[in-house]
Amino acid sequence: MQDLIRQLLADLGEDPSREGLLNTPKRVEKALKFLTSGYDANLDDIVNGALFTVDYNEMVIVKDIDFYSMCEHHLLPFFGKCHVAYIPSTKVIGLSKIPRIVDVFSRRLQVQERLTNQVADTIRDIVRPLGVAVVVEATHLCMSMRGVEKQNSFAVTSAMAGVFRDQARTRMEFLELIKLRSGVSSVRESASTSLACMAED
Repeated sequence: MQDLIRQLLADLGEDPSREGLLNTPKRVEKALKFLTSGYDANLDDIVNGALFTVDYNEMVIVKDIDFYSMCEHHLLPFFGKCHVAYIPSTKVIGLSKIPRIVDVFSRRLQVQERLTNQVADTIRDIVRPLGVAVVVEATHLCMSMRGVEKQNSFAVTSAMAGVFRDQARTRMEFLELIKLRSGVSSVRESASTSLACMAED
């Protein structure tokens, strides 16, 4: 990989042998391996049996989960917040496992839509809840630094399953709760988008 990075630097018009770039190939290789470490992650090892039988059937929310990922189209970062909720059926998952699951899928070459669905599907498969909801809001440097160059734009995606998809009241409760502290207008926009999608269904 380091040879490829040296060649890339040369193709960009740089001198890979100059002092400031001598160790760049090594640094870039190390950074890329960390940023894509989700490919090697094992979900069973991450969950590590942290599923517990609890008599609780109200909403569980972990919100404002910071994440950083790499756009698979331009290899530029996108980053933001992920909000996850589920309603238990018979079991709950250790709260710290939810941000770890987000990390597994964000540390890959990604598109935001797939990332959102992968987090939701994984929670659903592991916990078997009555419903799961995920909202992701992110800034994409491929839009900010190049192309349309819109520095203040961001994208919001959502995945709703089970009671979050079937029951508008449950869905709205989730969307209201995740905006309490973050106060992000995008959450209100995602609520409107979700309701519009449900109406179309």
